[in-house]
Amino acid sequence: MDPLREPYVRDVLRTFRNSKTLAEKALAQVGDDQLHALIDRDSNSLAVIIKHIGGNLRSRFTDFLTSDGEKPDRNRDTEFEVPDRATRDQIMAGWAAGWTAALTAIEALTPEDLDRTVHIRREPFLVVEALNRSATHTAMHVGQIVLLAKHFAGPKWKSLSIPKGQSSAYAAGDFKTKGIAR
Repeated sequence: MDPLREPYVRDVLRTFRNSKTLAEKALAQVGDDQLHALIDRDSNSLAVIIKHIGGNLRSRFTDFLTSDGEKPDRNRDTEFEVPDRATRDQIMAGWAAGWTAALTAIEALTPEDLDRTVHIRREPFLVVEALNRSATHTAMHVGQIVLLAKHFAGPKWKSLSIPKGQSSAYAAGDFKTKGIAR
């Protein structure tokens, strides 16, 4: 067996967990009203991005190895609508459901599962391909969340990584890195 299979499964799980944590730390820095704010009329709000990620992860990872990743009950288009200014709790419920599905499915994978084929919209993918595709898609949207949250938080923003101008202190071991994405 390929010696990289087990480290890959561990790393992809870590990648997903890090994305979730990064987004949640960013979202914690914005007020509820900012979840629905738009930077222009054609952009997505934080609420919309959160809803889309939750819906995508729930669809892709529910019965990950045994059913198409595009579930019949998913309506992707409605993920880009947040009617009636949903509350943070309502928005985050879909987020939590998606992440629970994803992390549960990934935690259950074995190195041998990487050779299996799954389908997304009836298109076949090796499990490793589907994981990479989902990790990339999720990371792109998490980057949007971080950018928007930083914009809305303004000068109150607390860096999620090494703050500007602090690389030397970090390299010298002069600052705590707990919780910092590197």
